[in-house]
Amino acid sequence: MFIQTQSTPNPSSLMFYPGKPVMEVGSADFPNARSAMNSPLAKALYGIDGISRVFFGSDFVTVTKSDDASWDFLKPEIFAAIMDFYSSGQPLFLDSETAAAKDTAIHEDDSEIVAMIKELLETRIRPAVQDDGGDIEYRGFDPETGIVKLRMQGACSGCPSSSVTLKSGIENMLMHYVSEVKGVEQELDAEDEDAALAGQIE
Repeated sequence: MFIQTQSTPNPSSLMFYPGKPVMEVGSADFPNARSAMNSPLAKALYGIDGISRVFFGSDFVTVTKSDDASWDFLKPEIFAAIMDFYSSGQPLFLDSETAAAKDTAIHEDDSEIVAMIKELLETRIRPAVQDDGGDIEYRGFDPETGIVKLRMQGACSGCPSSSVTLKSGIENMLMHYVSEVKGVEQELDAEDEDAALAGQIE
């Protein structure tokens, strides 16, 4: 098995390509070791010292390291964990319910505006964000304020340029195609909020 790596705009995140599909549908984000308990692969990666976030995309795994860890030491361990997982024949998820991101699936009760937003996210925006080793999750649209809520995942979650990407690229595209959209806001995980607050206090 030959695993390739690719850098991302976030120097603390690397993309690992196992050469076979990872997620059949959607993506999965593991912001901490607790969230990884449902996935043998994510759990194995969190077993490596210095790993701070794991993310599964369609054909890649993005691993984010803590600032004091070195890729020189981590890479061989990550390669080994990915190879062990694929040779073990274990499922990616122990509980299939939680597997795929269903956030951009269009439901019958979605308004035309929401359906358009989801379609744009899925076809135009998500592929670009996934090229950078991350993903976005649709978290809602408020028709009164015109605000679309999104959550950044994977390499994009802690990346300094993610708020710029979110604001300029995604917001501009949604506002251009869907006139009802007036802006985009990032919804943070509890963990990300703690980090953001800690950053403000210092």
